[in-house]
Amino acid sequence: MAINFYNTLKRRKEIFKSINPGFVGLYTCGPTVYNYSHIGNFSTFIFEDLLKKWLVHSGFKVKHIMNITDVDDKTIQKSKDNNISLQKLTDYYESKFKDDLNWLKIEDANLYPKATDSITEMISMISALLEAGYAYLENDSSVYFKINSYKDYGNLSNIVLDAKKLKRNILKDEYDKKSPQDFALWKGYKKSDGEIFWESPWGKGRPGWHIECSAMSMKYLGNSFDIHCGGVDNIFPHHENEIAQSECFSGKKFVNYWMHSEHLMIDKNKMSKSEGNFYTIEYLKKYGFKPGSLRYLLLSGHYRTRINFSLKSKIEGNRVIDRVESFARRLRKRGVLDLEKSYLIIPKEYFIFKENMDNDLDTPKALAVFFNYMKLINKKMDNNNLSIKELGKSWRFLNDFNNIFNFIDMDD
Repeated sequence: MAINFYNTLKRRKEIFKSINPGFVGLYTCGPTVYNYSHIGNFSTFIFEDLLKKWLVHSGFKVKHIMNITDVDDKTIQKSKDNNISLQKLTDYYESKFKDDLNWLKIEDANLYPKATDSITEMISMISALLEAGYAYLENDSSVYFKINSYKDYGNLSNIVLDAKKLKRNILKDEYDKKSPQDFALWKGYKKSDGEIFWESPWGKGRPGWHIECSAMSMKYLGNSFDIHCGGVDNIFPHHENEIAQSECFSGKKFVNYWMHSEHLMIDKNKMSKSEGNFYTIEYLKKYGFKPGSLRYLLLSGHYRTRINFSLKSKIEGNRVIDRVESFARRLRKRGVLDLEKSYLIIPKEYFIFKENMDNDLDTPKALAVFFNYMKLINKKMDNNNLSIKELGKSWRFLNDFNNIFNFIDMDD
């Protein structure tokens, strides 16, 4: 069975075909490093980690780029509020973010480019868009993208442009989800920006948020690449704006497959600071969650459904991970590490598991296949009725499964 992914742009599942055979260019929207990342952010990052692992398991070589947004409205405001330099602030939160990635056993991206390292590329893009008539310059040296100049604007988010409701421009990076409007590619310098600015042909200032991801993704993956991921909250305006400015700049299709994960719910409510359900990884570590149990809880539901997370789910998550660790120990005690490689063959149950994973990463069904298999093998071990052949198959399936889900440390 071919791999099928749900493409947000087409609003349907499609057979996955990479631009270059055997190679996948993958771009995932990384953190804005002005605060600690929370469990909602990591729900998306763990989905993306699973996606990458499944692609690699399926034989693809993956080049994964995850950006670090280290200059935008939020980072600048936070640095001013704390009276520290922008770089000191963003370096600190980037370090904490990577510590959390490591604890959660999320595989590193090939590169974590910072927005501030690609200002030259952003200026080049904006210059080209201005010259081609897709953007315009205002008196304050800000440059805006003219969204009605791009005929396919709204295809990703299914928003229909209405000339009567279309506003000329907006300087903020985030705005009303129901109001398409020209957005800032470059923000002219204001005194409140202090020392945070760059020189450009149209005056000093700084880039808008949306141009940052376009410049960084194309810089490292080319004008057209395979998969772009993020949370559903990125669809509009961020990803819609990325497509518009990127395709107007290059004249080519920007991304072939757009994949988005749903919001994480906390005790059946949307997560927010005002609700007091804003959980950082450090808090969850102190509360007693294991990294594997968090991975399980965030992957036990399909990435396109709203998964409900609760502090009470720690018991369930830890119990599941304990069962997998116990299964691995039992197989080792049976002498599986002494078996010749010829015994480590794939059981038939694996192919059912694979079929579910190939079907848009259907993790609930894939997990059910593995856990049912584990239950069967445990029963055989309880009855001392496990053959050497079955022992080898069990170890092979467990290793393949854990290489993808990364629930346990196989060396323990």
